Amino acid sequence: MDSQTVVHNGGCHCKRVRWQVRAPASVVAWKCNCSDCSMRANTHFIVPSERFELLGDSQQFLTTYTFGTHTAKHIFCKVCGISSFYIPRSNPDGIAVTFRCVDPGTLAHVEIKNFDGINWEGSYNRTGIASSSKVETEGPK
Repeated sequence: MDSQTVVHNGGCHCKRVRWQVRAPASVVAWKCNCSDCSMRANTHFIVPSERFELLGDSQQFLTTYTFGTHTAKHIFCKVCGISSFYIPRSNPDGIAVTFRCVDPGTLAHVEIKNFDGINWEGSYNRTGIASSSKVETEGPK
């Protein structure tokens, strides 16, 4: 995937939660079958947390749900209920952005990969998903 970043804007259905994220125009999104993601049909791409910014007064409209290990923070709008982003268990140092919540026009391509959340540990080790929230440094030119 292209590593050059662009600014994507997005948010929830009622538009009370708005954010910006710097990510490539082509992303790898993860379709997870864990109990929560499968119920929400969530497919997300992961970025380092420093590349994500909540805008305006969005924070006041957010609430969080956790379960199991309580590592994942499932964040959603208190008004419309949409989870446009969250902190994933696989990448607690990053942000998982629901790709369908990105405003149209900046995502050129989304490659969807499967993450077996039912067999979480095996999928975590096999997929390399943990690297998704790491900032890539440029090498010598």
